[in-house]
Amino acid sequence: MPKFIKYYINFIDYVSLKTGRATMYLVFVMMFILILSFVTRNIINIPLIWIIEMAQFVMTGYYLLGGGYSMLTDDHVRMDLIYSKLKDKTKALLDSLTSVFLIFYLVVLFYGSISSLTYTIETNQRLFTAWAPYVWPIKSIMTFGIGLM
Repeated sequence: MPKFIKYYINFIDYVSLKTGRATMYLVFVMMFILILSFVTRNIINIPLIWIIEMAQFVMTGYYLLGGGYSMLTDDHVRMDLIYSKLKDKTKALLDSLTSVFLIFYLVVLFYGSISSLTYTIETNQRLFTAWAPYVWPIKSIMTFGIGLM
């Protein structure tokens, strides 16, 4: 394998590892946001208009930024009920086959996310809600996370 490809793979692995480890803590941020939502809505009776969307943004970041990390550490979900009973050769063949479909899916998703991010930046897109946040930060995170996978 050429040195450039090895360097690129090692770089992506390093970025995925560091990003994934930092992303793990977004669960606590999301928990805080949802507890704050409960307290302000049900106890203080002052609902915040931005809080649910913020929780959705944090969850999106958590899911997409953690994807590369889970693939790197082989912690993603499998149908282990069937997979564990297969022979090693069959597992390797199945992994190769699913990897082809996954790579195709990720390439299409990455292309679409770049297109969506470009449109969002060009039009200065906002969500159609009372809070009306800009969409480019979450779409940037989405594109970066898909790129790491």
